[in-house]
Amino acid sequence: MKYIAISCDHAGFELKERIKQVLTEKGYSIKDFGPSTDDRMDYPDAIHPLAKAIDKGEIASGIIICGSGNGVAMTANKYANVRAGIAWTPELAELTRQHNDANVLSLPARFISEEVAFECVDKFLNTDFEGGRHATRVDKIAIPC
Repeated sequence: MKYIAISCDHAGFELKERIKQVLTEKGYSIKDFGPSTDDRMDYPDAIHPLAKAIDKGEIASGIIICGSGNGVAMTANKYANVRAGIAWTPELAELTRQHNDANVLSLPARFISEEVAFECVDKFLNTDFEGGRHATRVDKIAIPC
């Protein structure tokens, strides 16, 4: 069973629910960090718990969603072991995995269709990190403690 974390703000709620449905049908187990409604809320409240779980190694990868994809990515990327990449095309989702070893996909709900979002998720979940010259760069991302 493949395990995926997912979280969003109010702007991403509808897309989060659809992605959960599609991934569950494909055999994924989903850990939903909220919210549970589309009521207005502050994205850090839902993103911090997901990012902490990935940072600690409790979950390997996740999907985060807000209106632009930026706020949730900025929040998640505060954690040393989280590499959240924003994608609005399947090619960007693929490259953020191949070249950046992203473990979190950030989607801009207000700027992509549901179909494109599903394509991005598919590329993200089915693309491996290339390593090599990219590994040297990725190793330099986290700030040493």
